[in-house]
Amino acid sequence: MTTLPFGGRTLWRLGIASTLLDAAAAFVRRDVRTGVLLLGAAVASIWVPGLGVVASVLARLFRKFR
Repeated sequence: MTTLPFGGRTLWRLGIASTLLDAAAAFVRRDVRTGVLLLGAAVASIWVPGLGVVASVLARLFRKFR
């Protein structure tokens, strides 16, 4: 992981945790495709900070306008 300024490590962890919570909520709604996508994004967020948050926002927008 790269060095992130101003407590970036905490924000990085919160981003991963929020993506995992969104994935769990998707599985509860029986939206398996979105759940798997968000799980993958959470794992990828380990190497690319912020990717999970972007995926979560896009999934919410897609669900809202579907």
